[in-house]
Amino acid sequence: MRWLIPVCLALWSTLSPTLPSAEEIEVDVELLLAVDVSRSMSPAELEIQRRGYAEALRSDEVIAALQSGLLGQVALSYVEWAGAGAQRIVVDWTLVEDRAGAEAFAAQLSANYNPALRRTSISSALSFGWESLRDNQFVGLRRVIDISGDGPNNHGGLVTYARDRAVADGIVINGLPLMTEEVPRSPWHLDNLDVYYRTCVIGGPGSFVIPVTDWAQFADAVRRKLVLELVGLTPGPDAAPRPRPVQYIPGPDDATDCQIGEKIWQRNRGYWGAP
Repeated sequence: MRWLIPVCLALWSTLSPTLPSAEEIEVDVELLLAVDVSRSMSPAELEIQRRGYAEALRSDEVIAALQSGLLGQVALSYVEWAGAGAQRIVVDWTLVEDRAGAEAFAAQLSANYNPALRRTSISSALSFGWESLRDNQFVGLRRVIDISGDGPNNHGGLVTYARDRAVADGIVINGLPLMTEEVPRSPWHLDNLDVYYRTCVIGGPGSFVIPVTDWAQFADAVRRKLVLELVGLTPGPDAAPRPRPVQYIPGPDDATDCQIGEKIWQRNRGYWGAP
């Protein structure tokens, strides 16, 4: 009769539901913060970004939001990205459930960064985020990629492919397009970057875009965005700073063209003396 034991065990494992491993930790949301550090960002802007996220994470509103869910705890990771294959984990996946945890996470954002990274691969950043959410030790009721950047994808594959794969896996992608005025204007600039983000980058139920048109708005925009993502809401009409009141008119650099970044790169390639 001993032969019946392995048979029964095999039958039980087939019929019983798959349970999460003992090492997996359930959280209300897994939130990956993906931040642009490509060469189009100045050292001052990179510092504003780090400080803005740290300030937002320390705010009473964000701490209340991360404790407001069913489980009262979230998983956060902070990643800087540039071109294809150029992603750097600044803070790996961390369980945050109170003010002390949020403060500790924010403190790690003071680490050194590499200002020499080039190109802009939103597609690679989204693919990296998808893999990171898939492979971490957390099980979230929601999974979100929060991606910020100051230009369209110009490297590393189609952004729409990376977006659609992540969304098909149940991930929500929200965008923080950086639309600050540049003097002189960069040859890589795209007017109506918020339109590009809405058309080509964000996706999933309740996904949204919050544009930043002035660096003075940045910390406030991040704070509002984190609260919405942690609570699982979408922004109302007054939830965040609004973009410049301009009429969108498609032109040679059409922000609804999801390959416009690649076309701008081809037009300007060699500007830095490198492919």
